[in-house]
Amino acid sequence: MNREEHRLEAVKKFRELELDPSVSQDLDNIVKLAAQICNTPIALITLVDDKEQVFRFALGTDATHTSKEISFCQHTIKKDGLTVINDTLEDDRVKDSPLVTGPAQLRFYAGATLTTKDGYGIGTLCVIGRETKQLADYQVNTLNVLSKQVVNLLELSWSLKVLGQKAKEAESQKLLIEDSQVKMRAVFDSVSDPHVLMNRNLEIIDFNKAAEKYIRDIYGQNTTVGDRIMNYLDPKLKKHFTKYMAIALEGKTIKHDLLLRVGTPHECWREIRLTPIRNNSNEIIGVALKAVDISKRKQQEKQIAAQNDALTRIAILQSHELRRPVASLMGMMSLIKLEELEFSYYDMMHLTINELDEKIRLIVQDSERTISTSPTMAIVA
Repeated sequence: MNREEHRLEAVKKFRELELDPSVSQDLDNIVKLAAQICNTPIALITLVDDKEQVFRFALGTDATHTSKEISFCQHTIKKDGLTVINDTLEDDRVKDSPLVTGPAQLRFYAGATLTTKDGYGIGTLCVIGRETKQLADYQVNTLNVLSKQVVNLLELSWSLKVLGQKAKEAESQKLLIEDSQVKMRAVFDSVSDPHVLMNRNLEIIDFNKAAEKYIRDIYGQNTTVGDRIMNYLDPKLKKHFTKYMAIALEGKTIKHDLLLRVGTPHECWREIRLTPIRNNSNEIIGVALKAVDISKRKQQEKQIAAQNDALTRIAILQSHELRRPVASLMGMMSLIKLEELEFSYYDMMHLTINELDEKIRLIVQDSERTISTSPTMAIVA
């Protein structure tokens, strides 16, 4: 946008600004004071856009605006400081204005530009009379000082409005965050497995109820934010845990199965998972610890291993122990055949023995296939 567009944006901002009653009273008093000091019947605080000048505060007139084209203030806002027209009939800029030639018969004008901190002339503090006039130095200085006070009050009001909006947004954001935290805490605490969050110094920054209960039941201690996680670990695990934490703080997720509290009533298997925690800048600021009870899974794996051993032994038994008598019978049948002994049941016995051998082979193959394709083996794998 060009400079004029920025100026018009500033005019719109202050034109639409809803002022606090106390600020409105102060600005109204400034208008009255300007008229009194300069001894004029009319004083205005105006805002000038591209089409009209609006009287934001006025004394001595019931009008609320005029077109920019006939206004005196359009000339004033072109520069900073004070513009004085002692005799409007002698000034080429305004002598043909209806405000001069018409019923208003304005003859004197003095306006101080309202210049924002960004350097835009948005309007004026002006005094107007129906007789020609000259201002004394103190009156000129007073108008300049009062115009700066008008700008200060307007910009302060705008700043307070913005701060109020930001405060509301911050409060709304705070409520959303609190609601989100409540929901996250509810989810966090509803998990049955212990979860602990630690910073880079291995100090606890948060934990769920399951972790609090586990530490209290196992170690007889109350978990406290700020404590070092090492205070709640078995001495034998500290060395391994320190090594795993160092790896996690480098950005890698660690998963390891550990048998804890060996030889105690609390002995159990836990799958320990250490996951890096990153901030919005993707920097690692800590580690999340999750300890899942896998004792049942380990027991199932142990049972499956035992079952597999049993199946293997059965397969061996079927393969060797059951087939050995059949092999002996088949050898005897071969000898009878070689010696050409007359035996009326030879063909029947030979067929029966071969069928028995084939059945045993099928049983062995089925057992081997069961071991190799058992779905329960996927747990072990």
